[in-house]
Amino acid sequence: GILKALAHPTRILMLDALSRADRCVNELRSLAAVSQPTISHHLEKLKKTGIVTERRVGKRIIHHLACPCILEALECTCGVLQSVKKRHGASL
Repeated sequence: GILKALAHPTRILMLDALSRADRCVNELRSLAAVSQPTISHHLEKLKKTGIVTERRVGKRIIHHLACPCILEALECTCGVLQSVKKRHGASL
């Protein structure tokens, strides 16, 4: 579940943006050249795993990074990938 939810570049961009501030769908849509339904689909995956939560403010739905420590896990994963790449060269 969780690792699969993190396995898409658009979702990583969204998490990075949410780490700086809570955002609505339109604000997240401006991050990548994808449609609003596509962003909503990515948000659903993140919400189902508990990484992102939402709250209603008037007519807007604001998304929030539920567990900011997930960013530390992403940094660690990137570090592991870089280490593996150095050990194995460009064969990855």
